Amino acid sequence: MASGSPRRRELLSQLDLTFKVERIDAEEVFPEDMDAEKVAEFLSQQKMQAFPKEKIHAQSLIITADTIVTIDRQVLGKAKNHQQAFEMLKKLSGKTHSVITGVSIKSLEQEVSFSSTTKVRFKKLSDDEINYYIEHYQPFDKAGSYGIQEWIGKVGVEWIEGSFYNVMGLPIQRLYHELCKFVES
Repeated sequence: MASGSPRRRELLSQLDLTFKVERIDAEEVFPEDMDAEKVAEFLSQQKMQAFPKEKIHAQSLIITADTIVTIDRQVLGKAKNHQQAFEMLKKLSGKTHSVITGVSIKSLEQEVSFSSTTKVRFKKLSDDEINYYIEHYQPFDKAGSYGIQEWIGKVGVEWIEGSFYNVMGLPIQRLYHELCKFVES
């Protein structure tokens, strides 16, 4: 898996697969006019292209992923500081948003990409709740500035439609299904 995300590593390990993590540096940049629903898959493909070809061997599969949050057709990435995180969580407060994870899988012979979308509804969050979460959980490495598995998910999420694990950063059931198809072909 080409990812620095501890959540993705944890989820992939729960499939009882043997894997190793290779961290790659790829810019998370996309065309401004790109449809928000296509951004995550585009970014996972960008990460795949950044993976060194000489590290792909006959028996290996490379997996890359990227997760974004969208609300009102706007893409929310990762906050750089407390103020940005506060603004993102304030924007999500009392509303439904989409969490989209794009995944790419590649071997020497083939490549496939897909995305998974989950709808998440937050209750109306108070400024105190938002500040508490940011101060105690430092959500600066998370799309939309939150982790559903953390405190904010337990007190703020009213409902989800779709994969819980997708919101954590990897649609694990869909990935398993795609991996099975990938190795069968």
